[in-house]
Amino acid sequence: CAEREVIFTSGGTESIHTAVRGIAHARSPRRRMVTTTVEHSATVEACRQLEREGFEVVRIGVDGLGRLDLDSLAGAVNDQTAVVSLIWANNETGVISPVAEAVDLCGSRGVPVHLDAVQAAGKVPIDVREVQASALSIAAHKFHGPKGVGALFIRGGVRIRPLFAGSQEGGRRAGTENVAGIVGLGAAARLAAESLPQAGRIAELRDRFERQVLATIDRTQVHGDPSRRVANTSNIGFERLEAEAILLLLSEEGVCASAGAACSSGSLEPSPVIRAMGVDERYAHGAVRFSFSRFTTAEEADAAVGILQGVVSRLREVLPVG
Repeated sequence: CAEREVIFTSGGTESIHTAVRGIAHARSPRRRMVTTTVEHSATVEACRQLEREGFEVVRIGVDGLGRLDLDSLAGAVNDQTAVVSLIWANNETGVISPVAEAVDLCGSRGVPVHLDAVQAAGKVPIDVREVQASALSIAAHKFHGPKGVGALFIRGGVRIRPLFAGSQEGGRRAGTENVAGIVGLGAAARLAAESLPQAGRIAELRDRFERQVLATIDRTQVHGDPSRRVANTSNIGFERLEAEAILLLLSEEGVCASAGAACSSGSLEPSPVIRAMGVDERYAHGAVRFSFSRFTTAEEADAAVGILQGVVSRLREVLPVG
């Protein structure tokens, strides 16, 4: 891409807000925005802000494996659609969306598409010459770069309204650029591109981890399309357990994992992504994401399985099964 087509930002959230809200406002008087029910919270919040500003936001559902239905997308896009925003690879399940087909579908109707590629960058090949998205967001820390820096690709000819007035980045992003972070992003991107051939090894490690968990811990299930996932992500549900309790005990044993659960009014709620997939409530509350990288070893993965076995056993001994 051309140099002018890249805007450096403070990370994925700023990139996403700049693209989603910036394109939507630049395409006034169109007041419709289309997205999905399994987006990252950055896109969710950008859409909520558009709603507060008078836009109609249409959220397309997914099936039980987290897959986007292109027919539903086609039905949601009309001549009043200002922008479509889709997640390339889901941050919780790793499910890969049919982004090339979606971009072509929307492009045939003259509707720009923003792709949230934050979780995809460094895991799958990304070529904006092949996938003709109008905008694409990435964050350096997702491919072992520094935190606090990201980038936004804006295709030539696509207009955006900046979030704030300022002269930096061609008048499209206010504030002094984080030069050291940008250099780090570039270096990390080059290394990530060189490491893409390792995706097969990482996927084998993840699959082995999942097989061991399913074989040794009863009442567990894997969430997401097994045939279309980024190599590094595994989302596993543990029946009638709370993800936060699992994470706390794992952390005490030196295992880092995460969950989409949020605390609301003192009660834990399942991840909106897991809920949107229609996952049974018995497993939804206990959905935990495990991440792998090119630095993860088989020994570390095997050790994590053993620790996880002990954690789940401890919790099931003390928690009643309903």
